[in-house]
Amino acid sequence: MDNHSLKALKNNNPENLFLESKTGRYSYADLHVFSDFFAKKMENFGPQPVGICSASSDAMVFIFASCWIQNMPFVPFNPSLPEQKIQQQINRLQPGVMITDEPGALAHQSCLDIREFDPKKIINSTGNKVSTGHNPLELTAKKSDIFGYFFTSGTSGTPKIVPLKRRQLISAARGSAINLRPSANECWLLCMPLFHVGGITVILRSLLYGSGIYRLSGFDTDVAAQQLSSNKKIVAASLVPTMLKRLLDQENFMTPEQFQAILLGGGPVHPVLIEESFRRDIPIITSYGMTETCAQIAANPLFSPPEDDKILQSAGQIFAPNKVEIRNLSSEKIKGDNSGIIWLKGPQIFDGYLENPDINRDEDGWFNTGDYGNIDAEGRLYIEARRTDLIITGGENVSPREVETELRKINSVDEAAVFGRPDEEWGQRVVAAVVTPKGIKPDASSLKNTLKKTLPAFKIPKQFIFVNQLPRTHNGKLQRSKLAELIR
Repeated sequence: MDNHSLKALKNNNPENLFLESKTGRYSYADLHVFSDFFAKKMENFGPQPVGICSASSDAMVFIFASCWIQNMPFVPFNPSLPEQKIQQQINRLQPGVMITDEPGALAHQSCLDIREFDPKKIINSTGNKVSTGHNPLELTAKKSDIFGYFFTSGTSGTPKIVPLKRRQLISAARGSAINLRPSANECWLLCMPLFHVGGITVILRSLLYGSGIYRLSGFDTDVAAQQLSSNKKIVAASLVPTMLKRLLDQENFMTPEQFQAILLGGGPVHPVLIEESFRRDIPIITSYGMTETCAQIAANPLFSPPEDDKILQSAGQIFAPNKVEIRNLSSEKIKGDNSGIIWLKGPQIFDGYLENPDINRDEDGWFNTGDYGNIDAEGRLYIEARRTDLIITGGENVSPREVETELRKINSVDEAAVFGRPDEEWGQRVVAAVVTPKGIKPDASSLKNTLKKTLPAFKIPKQFIFVNQLPRTHNGKLQRSKLAELIR
């Protein structure tokens, strides 16, 4: 039978560190107490996934870990989205219960306040032992079981639902461990949002490794720099390039000798950041991945400057036994190091979107990422463009069409086209080219304030360009490739 026992938990010393933050320190024994409590609490809500919509907290880490241990699928929601969009996502997936810090704001038959899951109160009231009626350490689960559902925006602007299976997380954890793996009582710094696969996989990988987590409520440059520089328990961190740049902007930022590496993902990494990291002896690992691959599926451990500067731009090799092919627009494999569309296959690749499982997949199970790139003779993957029009800014995905739709709802906008431009801090910055009606004075501040009502901050353009017309073909189609030429 295709079973997976939680061996890391089973063989782990219960007194080893599971989680630490400024609000508490918890062992694996504490996690088992919480997990047992959580299982009983969820008994009345059926087999539907557990919905979670809240700001980062120790309770959220315990909930995600307990869902994995108890084999309960979950779905994280982005609490910074407008309420209407969160409600639309809830309606699509219909979770059995919603755990949130604002239970009165959501229309769902079963809403629980996340304060009911305060780990300190639960552990103190229950006592430091797992009930004899249910021992999560003995739990086994099929690798084919879904552990979570994740919303992700594609170029169409409509979020897709990605079901991720346990086999994907296990495969990803094995691949990641080749380059980076904390030991017992060592910590992975968690400062990524807990509605992203990049943040949640830090928690789940730690369970499989039997290592610890040090949680920050968000990314604060000063706090992160202080922890990475002086906290000897922290040996790894997941960051997006924007975060790394802000750390490097601090002249005295360094990492201690025992620190293993910073894992960089979530978008293009400017070569200047890599070179500066080398200069300061800060170990970094550049990577490539997406929600559909359960985070990183390729990594380039740049622990020392390569002889060939081109390698600085590589995402590294695909984790075995996963495979990669470069294909042309006719889905035919391209030979040599020529550029084309990146296709992936293997245990780390999802089995299809929930509502449209066959899209972007061929009959042999290969997944069309939509990203463009090439592979060199050593098997290193180079990413040239991510998902055609998609903008990746500060590790967040932005669909140009979604922002354009909101802009066109504004009376002072006739037309709008949104695109990304290289940015040393953000990887890419969101830029909007706007055509205003005759007689209307362009006002970037007013447009930003209006967009704040419907879009999260990272999707709001950082730069507005006001033009008389947008570049179009003879048949009226927008020429996105020429938008950058509007910047003078």
